[in-house]
Amino acid sequence: MTVCVIIPALNEAESIGVVLAAIPAGLAAEVIVVDNGSTDDTAARALAAGARVVREDRRGYGFACAAGVAATQADIMVFLDADLSDFPEEMAALLAPIQSGQADLVLGSRFLAGNLSRSVMPPQQRFGNWLASRLMQRLYRIPVTDLSPFRAVRRDVLLALDMREMTYGWPTEMMVKAARRGYRLTEIAVRYRARYAGRSKVSGTVRGALLAAYYILGTTLRYAWQ
Repeated sequence: MTVCVIIPALNEAESIGVVLAAIPAGLAAEVIVVDNGSTDDTAARALAAGARVVREDRRGYGFACAAGVAATQADIMVFLDADLSDFPEEMAALLAPIQSGQADLVLGSRFLAGNLSRSVMPPQQRFGNWLASRLMQRLYRIPVTDLSPFRAVRRDVLLALDMREMTYGWPTEMMVKAARRGYRLTEIAVRYRARYAGRSKVSGTVRGALLAAYYILGTTLRYAWQ
């Protein structure tokens, strides 16, 4: 099964090269960096590091992810952030349940690994993850602990989900739709650290945190009663 790594990126010039260098050699057939309207050298540095760059000028995490999906025919897609907060070295463990036929969607859980300090994940982000995870457990009967964007999914499964949320709600929509349709979800423990450089677009600002909470919780509730 071929693997494509999709990395949405918005003004991550300082970290993108380090992220690409940390992806295990030979693991993916291709790596796509989706430049979501950056005003810095993100695209140039990604190209220099050997990635394929796709441009998506419509701002939004979901738009960027969808552009990466449309650009590949790989059997499995891995979604990875461009800020080096995740550990690309753990990608093989993320892929293993799908490659062995035991799962359709694998989610990297930062909470299963433990040791998350306030400096790594601020209280508002921690609470938002906890609340959304609890709602999913109650409404969809799925034992999830985190909404981590570091995840792997089969291409045919993702296309069947008919993704519509083009904002911060993209990862949530993937999870709840997969649960409703009976696909196999599993979590593995992944490590997490402070971003390599810059400020988070979500937890780094009050506006970002509020918008993320609105879209994530709204998406979680919307599909529960459809």
